[in-house]
Amino acid sequence: MAVLQLENPAARRLFLDRHALGEAPVGPAKGADLLALIERLGFVQLDSINTVARAHDMILYSRRATYRSKHLKRLYEGEKGLFEHWTHDAAVIPMAYYPHWHLRFRRDAEVLKSRWRNWRRDGFEDQFETVLRHVRDHGPVSSSDVGKDEQKGSGGWWDWHPSKTALEYLWRSGALAVTGRQGFQKRYDLSERVIDTGLLDHASQPDERETVDWCCGAALDRLGFATPVELAAFWATVTTPEAKTWCASRLASGEIIEVDIIAQDGSLRRCFARPNVREQADQIAPPPGRIRVLSPFDPALRDRARAQRLFGFHYRIEVFVPAAKRQYGYYVFPLLQRDRLIGRIDMKARRDSGTLNVRALWPERKTRWTSAKTAQLESELARVIRFCGLQSVTFEPGWLRGPV
Repeated sequence: MAVLQLENPAARRLFLDRHALGEAPVGPAKGADLLALIERLGFVQLDSINTVARAHDMILYSRRATYRSKHLKRLYEGEKGLFEHWTHDAAVIPMAYYPHWHLRFRRDAEVLKSRWRNWRRDGFEDQFETVLRHVRDHGPVSSSDVGKDEQKGSGGWWDWHPSKTALEYLWRSGALAVTGRQGFQKRYDLSERVIDTGLLDHASQPDERETVDWCCGAALDRLGFATPVELAAFWATVTTPEAKTWCASRLASGEIIEVDIIAQDGSLRRCFARPNVREQADQIAPPPGRIRVLSPFDPALRDRARAQRLFGFHYRIEVFVPAAKRQYGYYVFPLLQRDRLIGRIDMKARRDSGTLNVRALWPERKTRWTSAKTAQLESELARVIRFCGLQSVTFEPGWLRGPV
């Protein structure tokens, strides 16, 4: 039987719909509605860079224009609808998914001991009981509250003192939970004081097979189509061999099918999808015409290679690239319109003057930048400044550039 082919426009529509970017960014964005959005995405990555707004806030704002940072803080710290842990990076995750993180805790417990020993964080294992006792006796702590008499190494921000390393290890392996953040600094407490007892109960924890099944199925439903490598990478908990085994099993049972996704350049990418993938794609309305600013860490762009295949959009963040070698800028925001990534914009919030300063914008090669496009951009930036609590937008001379 011939393998189903999904044309590139249909694949883009389906992918954007699964990432909540296929509809206008309207509707309520707090409490149960915000939780439902995060459940749809799976998780939201946390990041501290605040050039315009932090990544997690930009991710949610780009999908719900009424969203504000206080809504996430209340849902996470007040209502306990989310917990913080790792997927591919630090993220807030719906609390209902916590039982499936027990596998992650066990695997991190094994991997991180040897990995962190190799990073010369000598003595951190000796601090486990001391750190746990300190948390038990004093309540939520930050890394600055432990190991005050220990010397930090000289290797950079990652070269923690032993008690800081122990604190982080105990969180990654499940003994501690993050109860919230002050500024952007995590505060840790005993898991039993943060997480509901039913979610911690060892007797009712899913076994390894159940968690692998959940991780692969939940990833596929949030991507629309994927390879085993992409399924494994979504939550970064299961291995690629486990994802391959899951795909083979579900293919044999008819729960998934093979599909060739037609890339933007016409090449084919063999993936797996649900049997009704064609019907799902055909039922999705075209995305709205308004321009949207996306975070560099947006989940739709997290896999840079996939974004290039689907949209023909080559993107690399240049935070760690020396200024003289940057092609675009330190922290450049992709621009989405309908089902296309039409350019990227370098801008920064000048909070002292209440302005959003646009340094440069580079349209993509196949995007004709017209006065109408500029008007649409100005409308979006007017929404962005309201979101950020700014008053005006300024454009530097020569801000509109040619494609690089």
